[in-house]
Amino acid sequence: MPDISSEHSTYEKRAFYRPELARVLNVRKRTDTETFLELQMADGRPLGHAPGQFVQLSVFGYGEAPISVCSSPTRPESFELCIRPVGNVSRAMHKLNAGDWVGVRGPYGQAFPVAAMKSRHILVIAGGIGVAPLRSLINYIVDRRQDFKRLIIVYGARRPSSILFQDDIHRWSNDSGAEMYLTVDQPDETWKGRTGMLTIPLREINVDSNDLPVAAVAGPPVMYRFVAMELIRKGIDEERIYFSLERRFKCGIGKCGHCQLNNLYVCQDGPVFLYSQLLGCTEAIEVWAPENRQD
Repeated sequence: MPDISSEHSTYEKRAFYRPELARVLNVRKRTDTETFLELQMADGRPLGHAPGQFVQLSVFGYGEAPISVCSSPTRPESFELCIRPVGNVSRAMHKLNAGDWVGVRGPYGQAFPVAAMKSRHILVIAGGIGVAPLRSLINYIVDRRQDFKRLIIVYGARRPSSILFQDDIHRWSNDSGAEMYLTVDQPDETWKGRTGMLTIPLREINVDSNDLPVAAVAGPPVMYRFVAMELIRKGIDEERIYFSLERRFKCGIGKCGHCQLNNLYVCQDGPVFLYSQLLGCTEAIEVWAPENRQD
């Protein structure tokens, strides 16, 4: 996978073994379950991440958990995380207030290869909370819009009340020149938009495979197989499809083995992978190869 560190000298990967202090600047509820945290390192320096990387966030007295960075490194004054409370540590994060102090290790992992994506059409596909790590990539592209061609965003949520980053969605579709395709699985009486799985709007999109478009995908593993099928049918080959995998990273630095997939450590070799890297990893996602196609 291309190394983006040459382009972003300030975004060099670090391997911190000990958390550094960061202060909570702002806390906002995004949905009934997700909380948005804006943080700043104690010394005021940028976090130094690239789109797609994660940090290990500590709440003192509770422990630490891996969280994807959902802000763009082009906005370095602070960094942002989206928290869904699913365990003791994330529930403690959910209760943080502005002015609280937390610990941060990282950033860790392989990022989306933004240098290789330049001058390409970019198709971003997000399912559920998968929009959080992809928000970093989208805003990176928005802030450097002249470096990229079409920006196409497909986002599927379970229901209207679970749509994350609604202000961003409005801005992406109206201010940044992005093509926005939003759908929900379970509409309510207020919903006037698309209904159904995100593969439905994905089928509406026409891309010229001769322009070598690139796809970035994040969401629940069950959707990956079907998204890959649609992308390959559109002529986007497996060397231009990037999946962000979610795993329980205990250490983040390849020491504990909790995230191992065959010969891969998701925390170090990922979380962003080429689809071609995962074709032999049956535990990663339910993969689909072109030879299985039935046209």
